[in-house]
Amino acid sequence: MRIHHRLVLAASVAAALLAIAPSAHAQGFKVIVNSSVSDRTLSRSKLTRIFLKQDATFPGGTPASPVDLAASSPIREAFSKAVLGRGAGPVKTYWQQQVFAGRSSPPPQKSSDAEVVAFVASTPGAIGYVASDVPLSGSVRQLQVDP
Repeated sequence: MRIHHRLVLAASVAAALLAIAPSAHAQGFKVIVNSSVSDRTLSRSKLTRIFLKQDATFPGGTPASPVDLAASSPIREAFSKAVLGRGAGPVKTYWQQQVFAGRSSPPPQKSSDAEVVAFVASTPGAIGYVASDVPLSGSVRQLQVDP
């Protein structure tokens, strides 16, 4: 009986810790753009093509300059899965193939949300993503992403 109680206690503690610990899937993100971008919404498929550099402009014609968070970021993992349809690992493989074939290079990477916001604020046509609770400056606004 003592072993059973210990197992129940251990399972309860583990469940409580999992409920508290943030996971990449639970963390929200928002897509942000430089204020020079006239578009207010973007389809998920267009967003995917911009971040994979298969499309170089927004629907309104503004040249797009995507920026990524570091590969180790849980926000990047969540964005990659939700928008690109694959985790950060497969996206890295995609970029290795593009570079090796001489087709394209990946978007620049920034190590923090603040660096992404600063890049987007200072780069006309820039688009990035940050944690959903990050405050935005006047030259950066959130972009609505449609399914």
